[in-house]
Amino acid sequence: MPTFSYKAARRDGSLVEGSLEAASQDLVARELRTQGLIVLSVADGQTASRGSGRRGSFNRNRVLSFTSELAVLLRAGLPIDRALKVLIGMSANHAEKAIMEDILASVKGGKGFSHALKSYPELFDDFYINMVRSGEAGGSLSSILGRLADQLDKAKQVRSGVVSALIYPAILAIVAVISVLVMLGFVVPQFETLFADMGDALPILTVIVIAGGEFVKANGVWLMLIVGTMIYVGRRWVKTSKGKLWLDRRMLRVPMLGSVVFKYETSRFARTMGTLLGSGVSVLQSLNIAVSTVSNEVVRGELETLAPEVKRGGHMSQALVDSGRFSPLLIQMVKVGEESGQLDEMLLELARVYDDEVSAGVKRSLTLLEPLLILGMGGVIGVIIVAILMGILSVNDLAV
Repeated sequence: MPTFSYKAARRDGSLVEGSLEAASQDLVARELRTQGLIVLSVADGQTASRGSGRRGSFNRNRVLSFTSELAVLLRAGLPIDRALKVLIGMSANHAEKAIMEDILASVKGGKGFSHALKSYPELFDDFYINMVRSGEAGGSLSSILGRLADQLDKAKQVRSGVVSALIYPAILAIVAVISVLVMLGFVVPQFETLFADMGDALPILTVIVIAGGEFVKANGVWLMLIVGTMIYVGRRWVKTSKGKLWLDRRMLRVPMLGSVVFKYETSRFARTMGTLLGSGVSVLQSLNIAVSTVSNEVVRGELETLAPEVKRGGHMSQALVDSGRFSPLLIQMVKVGEESGQLDEMLLELARVYDDEVSAGVKRSLTLLEPLLILGMGGVIGVIIVAILMGILSVNDLAV
């Protein structure tokens, strides 16, 4: 029977850690609850031991764990200060512990939890803080944190799915470039002595390939420096407002990929606004926060027209129609939500639909990209091999 390590808390806020043998994690959690403990985490013993020694920074991935664990403790009836003490006791991450201790000190000093989070905007953005503030105002912080954890987890799943899908094509592209450079820089120059006395008798394709090999061999270091410099300068430039706008426009114009990017950004907007509206945040404030979460400058510019329309007493759906860029599905779902008073539910449903379409679009794009990369790499290497064989045959013809 497998052994599971667990972390739990007593009602007084003290932390309990240990291990139990059970058939599944659910049975471990059930046993701990019968003992009056608040279950924080249950994991395989080996996994838990590997993660217990982490010393990294408090990053956005850890924010998800922090949010879900805090929601569990508050739901169990612990006050916010005692719940934070439990999380501090659980943490083996020095940076994370220091931040939580600072938040706890602010809360004990009389500040609201949402106000204490403002000191760390790189971790807790406007969306997060406004969600927490609405939970404090409505006396439902535990449920709001639970919804917030679900939102963060869903966004993480979508982001991780896209990144995971791009890993293989990226590796394939790198291997293709390295293979071509190795062929030109090391393999092709080996045939120079064989073709040295051929002169004009060499086929033009062989001459071109030999010249390319000589150039790469003689200037390989400079080529790497130039490419590295171009990448560095390019990355710095796209971080500027002008460069980012240029890149975002080009991304939306790429066949197939452009629609995936647009739906991904729209899904992020819809999920954020739907979650905020469902938590009691006003429409105008939800709009402004949701628009700020959109990273594509072009899409953000189109969505920024919604707030002025709402301020004038108009409807979001009409502003979306006037934009001319958004799909009929988005417009109709927003319109139905406005008419029925369930705009938050419609936006969350739209986000789920677009998430599925983004995943399907990424898979379709990669289905086409991977064979294109393989064919491209094979084609270039094939041309090099054919050029060398043509040169060898020319040598043989002269010998005869």
